[in-house]
Amino acid sequence: MTDRFSSVLIANRGEIACRIIRTAKVLGYRTVAVASDADRDALHTELADEVVRIGGFHPGESYLDQTKILDAARRSSAEAIHPGYGFLSENAGFARACREAGLIFIGPSPEAIELMGDKARAKRAMIAAGVPCIPGYEDEDQDEARFVEAAEAAGYPVMVKAAAGGGGRGMRIVRRAEELSSALKAAKAEAESAFGSSGLILEKAVENARHVEVQVFGDSHGTIIHLGERDCSLQRRHQKVIEEAPSPAVSEELRRKMGEAAIRAAAAVSYEGAGTVEFLLADDGSFYFLEMNTRLQVEHPVTEEVLGLDLVELQLRVAQGLPLGLQQEDVTLLGHAIEARLYAEDPAAGFLPSIGKIALFEPGEGLRTDTGVRTGSEVTPYYDSMLAKLIAHGRTREEAVRKLLAGLDDTVCFGPLTNLRYLKELIRSETFRSGEARTTTIDGMEPPERPSPTAEQLALIGALITTDQAARGPSVPESLRFFSSSERIVRTVLIEMNGIAHALRVAGGPHHFEVGDIEVTLPPLEGQRGTAELGGKSTPFAFAADEDTYHLSFPEMDVSVQDVTYRRGAGKDEAGAGAVTASMHGQLTDVFIQEGQRVEKGQKLLILEAMKMQHEITAPTTGTVSEVRAKAGTQVASGDLLVTIEIEAEEPS
Repeated sequence: MTDRFSSVLIANRGEIACRIIRTAKVLGYRTVAVASDADRDALHTELADEVVRIGGFHPGESYLDQTKILDAARRSSAEAIHPGYGFLSENAGFARACREAGLIFIGPSPEAIELMGDKARAKRAMIAAGVPCIPGYEDEDQDEARFVEAAEAAGYPVMVKAAAGGGGRGMRIVRRAEELSSALKAAKAEAESAFGSSGLILEKAVENARHVEVQVFGDSHGTIIHLGERDCSLQRRHQKVIEEAPSPAVSEELRRKMGEAAIRAAAAVSYEGAGTVEFLLADDGSFYFLEMNTRLQVEHPVTEEVLGLDLVELQLRVAQGLPLGLQQEDVTLLGHAIEARLYAEDPAAGFLPSIGKIALFEPGEGLRTDTGVRTGSEVTPYYDSMLAKLIAHGRTREEAVRKLLAGLDDTVCFGPLTNLRYLKELIRSETFRSGEARTTTIDGMEPPERPSPTAEQLALIGALITTDQAARGPSVPESLRFFSSSERIVRTVLIEMNGIAHALRVAGGPHHFEVGDIEVTLPPLEGQRGTAELGGKSTPFAFAADEDTYHLSFPEMDVSVQDVTYRRGAGKDEAGAGAVTASMHGQLTDVFIQEGQRVEKGQKLLILEAMKMQHEITAPTTGTVSEVRAKAGTQVASGDLLVTIEIEAEEPS
């Protein structure tokens, strides 16, 4: 059989674009990347054989613009398009446009995408196919009154979900009737922004359940099989954080039943290519259809690791019109695999997304790392905040956990704040180790606190900054260089961390220091890691410098500090405690207050959209709004003053 295509355009970015490019190149395909203005220097553009610049910063101006993607395919003479996940991967119109343009769409048919992408139609089709479904509301009438009636009939709590798309966007849990109206509005706005469709459905919330999904694969020769299940129960804001295969809660018999149901679901739409049927699994073994993702999943590596397969290779094979080459009896699970998603976010600040330049990224040894970033990459506010997927495989679940923890302990990511430490806490938790995680586990946990460095760690920070500054003078290079002078150094280093200032008096050098009353021995670094002697105790660390910001990783914590020794003092914002500032870069979509209005502490003031998520900004205090600088539709930067509140004076007791 003659190949239908020999060149592939990857209509995506980040780690999934890199992942697809690597397999395609191994198989001899010519690869074409597309890049927005925000991604002009991204890793995926370096890996591809050819890059087409499509301009724009926001997804709607670039990766979601079908005309630009199809034009890029024409300009590069690509013969096939792989959509990855997200963006246009589940857009039936785009799949159809590819077909009309004479391009091979590496995925299922437009008809299958269209049916499964409409959660209402999909549920009706699944019921007809004998797949168990959650009761709820999925009609075309989107009048709020219909949702109110359906929620009352189902009983609270209920879930409001975007009818198109997934990934937790456009999804809200509603526990009381009075919350439904605002949840519908927020979900519609988020769904429109993320998927270009504001349609919603409503489902009874099945709480304390597990999220278990089954990987399916079909070809054009009538074969449809399942490749086992993945447990994705550890979620935050309905987005998966840690996934594993197989599920610790699924027996061989239950695997057979869920697999058969998943195959019935795929067969109902004559499915071709990679797809995932998602279920909620109750403690009694009953399971309910959530949705079908008609694409490759973010967490597909854990399935690959336990099966020894390359799912992208299988996608390309099926897209060529070849038989899948596998039967159900060929599928054998070998060992256990766990994946942890590394996000650019601040767990101690409610997991707000974080942006900035990555000063150092070194994944731990022994892990499979799927990533779209490296040292020097810029994390922007325009796209999803996931930086990498870190995967471990073992002969048993216990071995996989042990390998993953060892690899995470050895991983360093400096620059934007990340959830690296939080991932280790989750994996070390008794709930996860015992295999009892649920979709509500993370939501029920106390938010982590941002730790403070010890005196010994502060001493090492002072010694490192002193050495670095002496080596390079007033300018800061990206890596640490050590000076060779034998003269004794005595200086005061002023640093700021988490809004707290520290004055460190440093004496000595170049490798032996006294910081306060703590002795520091600091041998030359090999690369950007080293071991220091702090008060007679050996302490390993990693280090990176970026302008006046210094990043250090200790076994117990990560620290980012700013050297403010020569910075002019700046007083607090004139608005004081009544200042409401932007917590991140993004776009203001709603402003709910006006000058002269009285507000209560915790009252919703604004909606800020960043990284495809909508974030509520609330009043930090009770008082009267004296100034509103915020305007709906405008872009703001982290730290921008949005609203000023005149604080009410406390009544004398």
